[in-house]
Amino acid sequence: MRIFIVDDSAFVRRALTGLLAAEPGFRVVGEADSGAEALAKIPAADPDCVTLDVAMPGMDGLQVLPVLLRWKPELRVLMLSAHTQEGAAATVAALAAGAVDFIDKTTFNVMDLEFMRREVVDRLVALAPRTNHSNGAAHRREPAGAAALAALRGCDLCVIGASTGGPAAIQHILQRLPARFPLPVVVVQHMPEGFTGAFARRLDSLCRLRVTEAAEGHRLTPGDVVIAPGNRHLSVSPGLALALSPEPSGARHIPSIDVTMRSAARSKPGRVLGILLTGMGEDGADGMATIRAGGGVTIAESEGSCVVYGMPRAAVRRGGATWVLPLEEIAGLLGALAG
Repeated sequence: MRIFIVDDSAFVRRALTGLLAAEPGFRVVGEADSGAEALAKIPAADPDCVTLDVAMPGMDGLQVLPVLLRWKPELRVLMLSAHTQEGAAATVAALAAGAVDFIDKTTFNVMDLEFMRREVVDRLVALAPRTNHSNGAAHRREPAGAAALAALRGCDLCVIGASTGGPAAIQHILQRLPARFPLPVVVVQHMPEGFTGAFARRLDSLCRLRVTEAAEGHRLTPGDVVIAPGNRHLSVSPGLALALSPEPSGARHIPSIDVTMRSAARSKPGRVLGILLTGMGEDGADGMATIRAGGGVTIAESEGSCVVYGMPRAAVRRGGATWVLPLEEIAGLLGALAG
């Protein structure tokens, strides 16, 4: 995988170059310390992936991103962001504009090289050009339409989980929902603390439904959309009241999609719609299986529309998907619920 690094920090450029030089399968093909230099060098380097700093003097990452994606639409762009209110808002805007993921630069710590390696390398491995690794079950495409719509109309709660590539997918779905959408929607997107609030505010400004970051004790009503906050697990009670907790602290992801989906299945047995979108890893696969086993309805995003076909594939393999549908069909199905 060919990587180009764009960052105005010499420390970050050196750290990333050194890290990737020690990993098999990666080659740094160039670097730039400004947006203008990046646009001048990147076409000749022809990378598969660009790490792009959000905040740079002059032309910043938000200005560079659309130019890169017009040049090469399949380019994978990984944003590097400072953990500030301004940085979080810019990062969420970049994800909506086509960046596939981001890393909080404040996690870069030369004293913890293993954590830094996981943050960077795991993401880049997931974003590598696809190979035909799926088995027949992962390609399964079940019919939807009238049967799916009828099943969805028996639900009282919708839970959507996503990771890498998720912000743009979630925005695409929520923007399709009318103001009279009949279900409350709980969204669990893997994001650090500080970024989920910016994500909720952006969605609220773009959608007909009211979107907020989830708060302790909030009781869900039809048409509510809540975003699970970073660094807290979100659980749903039988009365559709929300509870936030850092436990289990040992979870791979906080918030965890599995934690939320399992609590939803307990709170509304047989009345939950679980949707698992693009993302690396397996979070949500057990939650989807729990919802389906309890009589609920589950939809996994199909491989063709996923940025990373990890979590949905795991759900399919565990028998947790009632239907496997492309993102556009998922959005259309939910939009039709209000009709």
